[in-house]
Amino acid sequence: MRRALAGALAITLTAGLLTQPKPAAHAAEPYTWSNVEIAGGGFVPGIVFNQAERNLIYARTDIGGAYRWNQSTGRWIALLDHIGRDNWGLNGVASLATDPVDPNRVYVAAGMYTNSWDPGNGAILRSRDRGNTWQQTNLPFKLGGNMPGRGMGERLAIDPNRNSILYLAAPSGNGLWRSTDSGVTWNKVTSFPNAGNYAQDPNDPNGYLNDNQGVLWVTFDPRTGSRGNTTQTIYVGVADKQNILYRSTNGGASWERVAGQPTGYLPHKGVLDPVNGQLYIATSDTGGPYDGSKGDVWKFATATGQWTQISPIPSASSDNYFGYSGLTLDRSKPGTLMVSTQVSWWPDIILFRSTDSGATWTRIWDWTSYPNRSFRYTQDISAVPWLNLGANPQPPEVTPKLGWMTEAMEIDPFDSNRMMYGTGATIYGTTNLTAWDTGGKVTIKPMVGGLEETAVLDLISPPTGAPLISGLGDIGGFRHDQLGAVPRNVFLSPVFTTTTDLDYAERNPASMVRVGIFDKAAGPNDNRIAFSTDGGANWFQGAEPPGVSGGGTVAAGADASRFVWSPTGAGVHYASGYGSSWTASTGIPAGAKVAADRVNPRKFYGFASGKFYVSVDGGASFSASPATGLPSSARFTAVAGREGDIWLAGTGGLWRSTDSAATFTKVQGVQEAENIGIGRAAPGKSYPALYAIARIAGVHGVFRSIDAGVTWVRINDDKHRYGNIGDAITGDPRVYGRVYLGTNGRGVIIGGMS
Repeated sequence: MRRALAGALAITLTAGLLTQPKPAAHAAEPYTWSNVEIAGGGFVPGIVFNQAERNLIYARTDIGGAYRWNQSTGRWIALLDHIGRDNWGLNGVASLATDPVDPNRVYVAAGMYTNSWDPGNGAILRSRDRGNTWQQTNLPFKLGGNMPGRGMGERLAIDPNRNSILYLAAPSGNGLWRSTDSGVTWNKVTSFPNAGNYAQDPNDPNGYLNDNQGVLWVTFDPRTGSRGNTTQTIYVGVADKQNILYRSTNGGASWERVAGQPTGYLPHKGVLDPVNGQLYIATSDTGGPYDGSKGDVWKFATATGQWTQISPIPSASSDNYFGYSGLTLDRSKPGTLMVSTQVSWWPDIILFRSTDSGATWTRIWDWTSYPNRSFRYTQDISAVPWLNLGANPQPPEVTPKLGWMTEAMEIDPFDSNRMMYGTGATIYGTTNLTAWDTGGKVTIKPMVGGLEETAVLDLISPPTGAPLISGLGDIGGFRHDQLGAVPRNVFLSPVFTTTTDLDYAERNPASMVRVGIFDKAAGPNDNRIAFSTDGGANWFQGAEPPGVSGGGTVAAGADASRFVWSPTGAGVHYASGYGSSWTASTGIPAGAKVAADRVNPRKFYGFASGKFYVSVDGGASFSASPATGLPSSARFTAVAGREGDIWLAGTGGLWRSTDSAATFTKVQGVQEAENIGIGRAAPGKSYPALYAIARIAGVHGVFRSIDAGVTWVRINDDKHRYGNIGDAITGDPRVYGRVYLGTNGRGVIIGGMS
């Protein structure tokens, strides 16, 4: 791991020469980094309670790293923000294990994709201080924290008797691996007989659905060892529908298929009740997390070898249209267990509870007379009100839903009343779980504060009104009236699944436009563009030109009299007013990125395949700039108050034009730049502050310039790198030094001078 910089780095770019990086003559203002509050927004596939220490809880995410629970604040603490662009894939957490012998130790199996999208192999991250600092061991294969089947597990497990021994259940046919030195070195368990064979779609040409989901989880029987001595009996689940369970009775030296086991489904979870000697397994017909239409729950008597199907609703029943996944035991009350559906999109997930080792079950909701249901819970989302997603469903559906993709569910081993479970959007939980058993109602609330998992595609910070408007994947986006408060609603009228681009009119900033994507089949009368005339508080949809299949990019003219839209599936179009009708632009290729000049309301810009395009007639026609030497792909922005002033960031560096793209000058010394944003000028300066995500003097980070790009200061440090942060960045036009970063999985980050 790289050592954090001692201070900010000042770099001067002069006359095409880059001075050697050296400490700043005057140290940059120290920066404080935190999240703009959204609370959740993504899939949480794993929640892990330490079995030896109360309130020591971890959560893993598929693209946004790992978190530790802070009991005193009731919030989560991010643990992997030090991971930067060069190893961004390590923000995908395939599994996590907390040491039951030494609670200070925690391990992460990190790696986002098993295909070529992620250029790096997986790694085991190990910490002796609960995730405050990490050491890293690279693996000779990839891990899939954001691959199909990522909710199964846990793949990483620690021997509860001899905690220097760890096992890793690997995907992609890589088998079972073991460490005997607390995760420092790893070797394949060559005696393990089955590396798995299930792939969701073996013929997928994209290298995503065709991955062998491999070995899935490891469970120890702590009764078969003693403190300091290797646990002898170990169970391993495998993604092979005919051979789901293997066991070793000699500390992993040899393995055998467990006799009499069920077949036909995948073992999502395997949890042992050592008091009653029962191994419970939840199964589904797919690896999930988005699908699963059949499954069962089984228990295996470890002493006798007897298998018993204990499914709340068996797969043979016509009422079973889901698999099972989330599975947990009450360690304080042996024989009490819960399981969740995987998945039950309609009308909602079902949580089942048994207090007699699965002989009988009750469910968190029941049918009464269709379409009515009775509920054993109440739901309070006041802490995260947007979780209703603006829905207004008809019975039997309600809003908010209990969840979806509920692979993670855990009862606190020290408190029978506390339970947490992960969904596709948040962590829900309760602190009165046992009310379920006495005729009361369980109160379900979000327990997600501090855990920010949105993928941010665009950010705008207008000079008036709300300080920030965000465009997000999966949940659309928000108007952020208060940066430290969770917004009330996602974007409405229309609701986009994903907002791909945003803009406001520089001289009329209450006028805004957003474009995005959603399930057109579910909303055939909705369009992929929306306008606001009150700074994003309320929206109304515009028309679409023919052929649109996605949001693309959009630009608002400086006075909101014209809009230019480059949607996916159709060429560039322009509209007068708020998009009631669109006319095809000429002279610019389909798919070009578009933006507006921030002064001249008739001037718009476009970029595609290394060429810049300019319109001076409100987007009706574009002409190609004669400028050459630009990168093949880039992001660009125009400067407020300065007509024709453009900054372009791309592979190979940073460029500036001051003549409306007739010419561009490359800023020497910037090796590469992913994005650039504009903010308020520094005191005593007339030119706005620039904020760039770039590599300068060999260092990748977030940089600020207050002198039009002559000198740059790195304002983040190696503890605040946030993985892949290239998609969105903007300064605040009202507060000098404030910058907003869009991350891919860690939400919206705000940086400001301390």
